[in-house]
Amino acid sequence: MLPDLRAQLGAMLFRRVAGPDGRETRARIHDTPGPRWFGPDRPIRTVHGDASMFIGGVSALLLQSLHPLAMAAVDAHSGYRGDPWGRLQRTSAFLAVTTYGTAADARAAVDQVRGIHEHVRGHTRQGEPYHAADPHLLGWVHTAETECFLRAHERYGAHRLDAAGYDGYAGDTATVAEALGVSDPPRDRRALSDRLESYRPELRATPEARAVARFLLLEPPGPLAARPLYGALAANAVNLLPDWARGLLRLPRVPLVEDLTVRPAGHLLTRAIRWAMAPPSPSP
Repeated sequence: MLPDLRAQLGAMLFRRVAGPDGRETRARIHDTPGPRWFGPDRPIRTVHGDASMFIGGVSALLLQSLHPLAMAAVDAHSGYRGDPWGRLQRTSAFLAVTTYGTAADARAAVDQVRGIHEHVRGHTRQGEPYHAADPHLLGWVHTAETECFLRAHERYGAHRLDAAGYDGYAGDTATVAEALGVSDPPRDRRALSDRLESYRPELRATPEARAVARFLLLEPPGPLAARPLYGALAANAVNLLPDWARGLLRLPRVPLVEDLTVRPAGHLLTRAIRWAMAPPSPSP
């Protein structure tokens, strides 16, 4: 009974994240011979292979939405409302192939994304021009994503890294960022924090950013039965944000409640995801 439940939950989660062709994609990424950008001992493999990524990913989307140019590009070109699972699956596949795939496949994935970015242009409602291939804008998206993945792993990761390990993670993600067109990406945690701080004068909560927050936190796609679990994930994603980001998005902090309920729920949730998605033990 319990093994069946575990298999069903794991398969459901995997389909949501990886899509209908997920098994074939996973086999191609992991089983294709050839050199990789990152060896098996690199921190990026530890972080990106952990269930904490579920919380870090939602937190990253909330934080990234605060740059008005990045948010305008997402709102006009990504179709996140019409196909949120498809967007998640494409992002998941990109992270997987650049982290674990062959160098040739990683380069092909990066080139494909760069080609898409080149055509994403437009103006905000205030008339400000944006271009998704702008290195400065790409730098914001990378910095916010890396910061949130790192924070999530540090808090909820099964095998947390030491200070040198998290510096190594920032350095690993910088390799991918540079390939995508980011100029001089931060290569350790201190530089990552400094870069995040340097973007703050450009950030604000536009109507589009608040719409993303409502969608992610209050109107998530998925069955009603899964809403309580998603609620725990979303609450922990918010809890992970810096106070200033929460202030911009009007997401007040309730310290006692969050310490006593939200964070414990996050630990339980990530443990449950690991349990459901772990490969079955071999039969005796």
